[in-house]
Amino acid sequence: MCTECPARLAADVMTAFPTLVAHHRDLVYGVARRWTPAAEDAEDLTQEVFVRAYRALISYPPERRETLRLRGWLAQITLNLARNRARARDPVAVDLDAVAEPLDAREPGPESIVERRESAQRWRLLLATLPRNQRLAVELRHVEGLSYPEIAEALAKPVGTVKSDVHRGVGRLRRAYECEPEGAPVAGLEPSSITRLSPTPRRTERPAPPKIDQKVMAR
Repeated sequence: MCTECPARLAADVMTAFPTLVAHHRDLVYGVARRWTPAAEDAEDLTQEVFVRAYRALISYPPERRETLRLRGWLAQITLNLARNRARARDPVAVDLDAVAEPLDAREPGPESIVERRESAQRWRLLLATLPRNQRLAVELRHVEGLSYPEIAEALAKPVGTVKSDVHRGVGRLRRAYECEPEGAPVAGLEPSSITRLSPTPRRTERPAPPKIDQKVMAR
């Protein structure tokens, strides 16, 4: 997390923006990948998110830039763009639950790779059983690591509602775990306590920083 980013953005958007991209592109790509049908779409969406973010930032007064919760704000832009694209493409959004991506090539040994793949796939299947509002809240909290205020900003909901959605979603996951056949555990999921969900496998390479036209930046 880049704690000094808001202050730097308040002072000068153009010089601070590359730092914002470097610190938050994994978050944006992770959210985009869960709500787009293919990695290429997520990369394209990530680029568009940062272009939109830049245009918004240069239009904001310094005081507003300095008080932004950047992760929640960027997640909100990402979700809104993903929903708009899904509506334009098809009434039903294609999400990541049915998609498996290769793990980082640096994983130690084939057994570990297989175990991680199976664990990630189980998580996607369990998360897919949640109502949409609970799934979004649980993913942003336990997969992407956003705080409750950041999630509230991303989803445009009160913090209390977000906490309730996360609590209920985690409760449903516990019950789903307890219904799993014996001998088929879900890595990282304990019936007594869920503190962290296994993240969705990410691409080894990060998306390149967005190329913003100088004419756009000069506006």
